[in-house]
Amino acid sequence: MSIWDPQHESMPREELEQLQLERLQATLNRVYKNVTCYRNKFNQLGIVPEDVASLSDLSKLPFTTKEDLRVNYPYGMFAVPLREVVRIHSSSGTTGKPTVVGYTKNDLKTWSNLVARFMTSAGVTHDDVVQIAFGYGLFTGAFGLHYGSEAIGAAVIPMGGGNTEKQIMIMQDYKSTVLVCTPSYAITIADHMEKKGIDPKSLSLKVGLFGGEPWSESMRREIESRLMIRATDNYGLSEIIGPGVGGECLHKCGMHISEDAFIAEIIDPDTCEVLPPGSVGELVLTTISKEAFPMIRYRTRDITCLDYAPCDCGRTTVRMRKTMGRSDDMLIIKGVNVFPSQIEEVLISIEGCEPHYQLVVDRKGALDTLEVRIEVTENIFFDEMKQQRAFLETVEKRIDSVLGVGVTVKLVEPNSIPRHEGKSDRVIDRRII
Repeated sequence: MSIWDPQHESMPREELEQLQLERLQATLNRVYKNVTCYRNKFNQLGIVPEDVASLSDLSKLPFTTKEDLRVNYPYGMFAVPLREVVRIHSSSGTTGKPTVVGYTKNDLKTWSNLVARFMTSAGVTHDDVVQIAFGYGLFTGAFGLHYGSEAIGAAVIPMGGGNTEKQIMIMQDYKSTVLVCTPSYAITIADHMEKKGIDPKSLSLKVGLFGGEPWSESMRREIESRLMIRATDNYGLSEIIGPGVGGECLHKCGMHISEDAFIAEIIDPDTCEVLPPGSVGELVLTTISKEAFPMIRYRTRDITCLDYAPCDCGRTTVRMRKTMGRSDDMLIIKGVNVFPSQIEEVLISIEGCEPHYQLVVDRKGALDTLEVRIEVTENIFFDEMKQQRAFLETVEKRIDSVLGVGVTVKLVEPNSIPRHEGKSDRVIDRRII
């Protein structure tokens, strides 16, 4: 079984932890010197980088959250001058402002190699033709897989998202062997192929690299049987680097985290205490090789667990289980991060909307749907159908412009939505993941 970087992916545990400590100490010195947010956090706790003498001392350090990124928007968390930043990406934030991340030339090289690792572990080689059906833009997904493919030496088709008919035509004509997209879009492609009477065996596809949203083992089996490919999972988030944090090998027994670039912890999301190996909790990541945008103990809000047992593939790095949920109220709809607070801000700004709403998430076929039920004033609710339709379209367009994902809005009577505290009452998630 091929390994892209055997030196770091198969390093003895003791050597790996020593490397992590050295890189952590260098990162702490850099952020203390160059990032005001971290210097202030450390000073408030009476900590200096020299206090971290072992990996166990990591627990002394403060967490980083999305709120820190929001407060320091756009460039306050950068650890290098803007002239050294060669790429800027962003992800959706909890308000209308996105999370801004930056990369130096060296960061882009690191990113390419980290993605090449999980692509190689899934069986991709320089002989492959990789069709990328993620959207190109501020989203990190497409670019990460693009760079990783080129690093391996594979041919890249930067198709972008959507246009399913053309996606299939290109698979047929260009002999694509690797498909990169969200798992739900892979099923959409399978649906279209069945309608067109296209036999998946007539394609050259052999591997699918799927990420950007949670998916189940049953979904994996469906994709593999309908597209006749090997479907693998990978994990990443823009704040940490984008795709490249981890990915499955051919044994499909968890995603190998690149521990020479990231230190992973599992904490209790309520008490914030570090949990022992094997425990289920919130994943916290610290970057130890990034230059432009280092993150110290970033709370991902993803619920998972870590497995340190050796893997039959020969890699010694820890494996993370598929994410099992969130410790906050973020939803992932069609690969897009959606926070109820974003919708709330839109509704509050529209005259006639009451500050009471409910989100109903469902999955029709392979695609996620989001219905926003909103209470409106009696004037709106009992308005003429034509005026009500115009109001609905206004709300839908406003939400779409903020979220970047289409929603259906349903008007409900005043006082019809239950009044409870807590996020669970805001969201009804009917998807079976």
